[in-house]
Amino acid sequence: MSISDNFDPAELAKFSDLAHRWWDTESEFRPLHQINPLRLGWIDGQVPLKGLRVLDVGCGGGILADSMARKGAEVLGIDLATKALKVAQLHALEAQTESVQYREVSAEALAAEQPGSFDVVTCMEMLEHVPDPSSIVKACAALVKPGGHVFFSTINRNAKAFLFAIVGAEYVLNMLPRGTHEYAKLVKPSELAGYCRASGLSLLQTCGMEYNPLTRHYWLSADTSVNYLLATQKS
Repeated sequence: MSISDNFDPAELAKFSDLAHRWWDTESEFRPLHQINPLRLGWIDGQVPLKGLRVLDVGCGGGILADSMARKGAEVLGIDLATKALKVAQLHALEAQTESVQYREVSAEALAAEQPGSFDVVTCMEMLEHVPDPSSIVKACAALVKPGGHVFFSTINRNAKAFLFAIVGAEYVLNMLPRGTHEYAKLVKPSELAGYCRASGLSLLQTCGMEYNPLTRHYWLSADTSVNYLLATQKS
């Protein structure tokens, strides 16, 4: 596999078709808008973002990248979904968000081009959409400076995650388009931790994200059985 081949064309097409709805808070991307303050607060609470150079891998329409820039970081968002990137760029212009840029480039290609260039790297809700998540983790580790931090979020692979994240979210509650996630591509915390250690990233913290469908409320917790976040540091 070359440095630019770690993507699934069907996955890119899936998100490109929905690109125009990224910033509609009542669209299929509503869950991302709802969890973004939690993700942003968790990251900024561990590493204050102001003044840091940050890379957001798999940035999509720029929801997290834009909010990190508004915290005072200098942010580069990268993705391979052309339409989503155009939406992100347009939103940055409309919202007059300074210090955020976007590029259509893979994490692996950027790692070869700019190793050790970022204080913080984020990779949220992406690992479950690529053929080889370990390659993404390795690229993220290469891109961050020694002592810098890399943050991941993804979905566990077990019966509960299948029931909640796929059957519940996609088929019962219709929170996400059907087919958004494939069970076989989900990543266990132990697997992600192994990828991190193999890439020179030390684990700092793991936390879960839960959802109550009755109150439509999300919160962070110690329960990593479905959605979870991982904080790491490059040694």
